[in-house]
Amino acid sequence: MVRIIGEFLDALPVTERRVFLRRYWYMDSIADIASDFDFTESKIASMLHRIRSKLREKLESEDYL
Repeated sequence: MVRIIGEFLDALPVTERRVFLRRYWYMDSIADIASDFDFTESKIASMLHRIRSKLREKLESEDYL
């Protein structure tokens, strides 16, 4: 699973990768991430939703889910 997630993160655009890692690795709040990237909180929430959907597709395509 580590390999799959690593490949997934490597394939993401830099901004999406940084947002994803800030939220799920460093456990930063959506408000803090939005402030640092100069995005709205709703944009960050939408971005994270789309990234999670892509991750689910990747895991399913690798027969992990």
